Amino acid sequence: MRRGLVGVVAVALLSVPVTAPPIASAENRDHGALISVTIRPDGWRGLDNGRAVDYWTQDPQGRPVRASGAVFVPPGRGPAGGWPIVAYTHGTSGYGTGCGGQSSADAEANRYITRLVGNGYAVVAPDYVGLGHDDVGVHPYLNTRSESSATIDLLTAARTLDSRLSDRWAVTGDSQGGQAALATAHRQQTYGPTTDFRGAVAIDPESDVEKIMPLLGPYVPTLPSPIDHSYGFLLATLAGLRQADPSAHVNSYLTPYGRRLVDQVGQTCGGPTLPKNLAFGSLLSRPLTTPKMTVALNRYMAVPVRGYDAPILLLLNTLDTTVPSPLHAKLAADLALNRVPFTTVVGDGSHTEMDAAQWSAFDRFFTRHLG
Repeated sequence: MRRGLVGVVAVALLSVPVTAPPIASAENRDHGALISVTIRPDGWRGLDNGRAVDYWTQDPQGRPVRASGAVFVPPGRGPAGGWPIVAYTHGTSGYGTGCGGQSSADAEANRYITRLVGNGYAVVAPDYVGLGHDDVGVHPYLNTRSESSATIDLLTAARTLDSRLSDRWAVTGDSQGGQAALATAHRQQTYGPTTDFRGAVAIDPESDVEKIMPLLGPYVPTLPSPIDHSYGFLLATLAGLRQADPSAHVNSYLTPYGRRLVDQVGQTCGGPTLPKNLAFGSLLSRPLTTPKMTVALNRYMAVPVRGYDAPILLLLNTLDTTVPSPLHAKLAADLALNRVPFTTVVGDGSHTEMDAAQWSAFDRFFTRHLG
């Protein structure tokens, strides 16, 4: 995600990525410190000038941890003041080492990243903690603290590496990344160096699942498709919470079978293989409705609904079943209740589909707020 301090000539001479020597000293584990840069060949992710970056960030408990991501700069000469930046926070891509996909050598083109770079913005895209190429433990799935840390720290490392980048930036993401974008928009006020933050675009963001999870218990029967596809999300959330917050005592809520499944989260990108007609209740030994678990879930994953200092655009779909549309309505209602400056454009598609009106609103938001 950073710009190469190594010679650009290497890109033309080599058909494989070239890894720059470490930039931060081995002792410097400050969050946002750059570790290394890998120059990707032109055409990587459908773009030129791509870099993969390793840097230091923080885990859910605030401890130093290595992370990775990607960075892109538009071609040509940048505007006065440097390229404005959009941080792209991706949707669910897996649960373990190497599953983030943003910095991997075989990463494919992404519709948001290519559009943003084509519109004249630099893009930084974190893999998230636990999804890069370093094995740092289970990805803390849907943990707002580690998502926002990884995003802000990548921005910091990118600006350290490339002086062409402005301090003017915004953030966008879809699904899990929509949650991460909102968490980042809120946390940038208190985390990382002072910057000129301009706003967030969240596309069908995950929200309010922490209000539903306490309803789960041994009594939950087999659920019909497409609802049962969310089992993997729930298992990954419990695995992440177990690692991030030992005081939640996640294992005490699981049956032996449930514990075996949670133990498997992160071994593959797709999560545990589940039998057909699985009753989620068979994984739980007692309900998740205890006050301690309710507090732990909210602390771990709740989207802030007050206290933002920049505008928000919500792009939502009425036929979303991955993050059911009533949860989108609840998020919007809470933001309105707390007088958060936000607008909404609603489409009739399924999860993270974007119609013409939503794409237009997406483009206008960045034009208006980043220039």
